[in-house]
Amino acid sequence: MVHLALCHTIIVDEKTGKYNASSPDELALVNAAKFFGAVFKKRDEDNNMIIELNGEERRYKLLNILEFNSTRKRMSVIIEESVPGPDGYNNIHILTKGADSIILPRLNQESCAFIKDTERFVDQYAREGLRTLLLA
Repeated sequence: MVHLALCHTIIVDEKTGKYNASSPDELALVNAAKFFGAVFKKRDEDNNMIIELNGEERRYKLLNILEFNSTRKRMSVIIEESVPGPDGYNNIHILTKGADSIILPRLNQESCAFIKDTERFVDQYAREGLRTLLLA
C-alpha cells in the first residue's frame, strides 16, 4: 500500500484535503491505499512526499517522476528513504506501476520464485477479460 501511496502525481487541495488527480485510475489507487492505511498526506515545498502509515508519519524525498505515457505503459517515481538513528542510512528506490506486458519482461526472472505463478494468474485474468496492473 505504501507503493500506491507514493507512486502517483496527485496533489492535495490544502483547503479541502481532497485529492486532485490527472486520472480516475490514479485517484482510485491512492484512495485504495488510504482505505488500507497508507494515507498520502501531501507533497511539501521541499518535494517530500508525506504519508501516514499506522498512525506514524513518514517522509520520502521525491527525486523524479517518470510519467505514464502510451509508449512506456508505466509510471515510476524515484524516491529517497531516510532511516533515522545512529546507524541511519538513505535508500533510493524506483517504484513502478504499469501493464503486465511491460513490467514482467523487465523483472529478473531468477530473483523471484513467484514470477511464474504471477504470470499464470495474469493470463487467467486476461482470459476472463480483466486488466491487470503490476507494481515493481
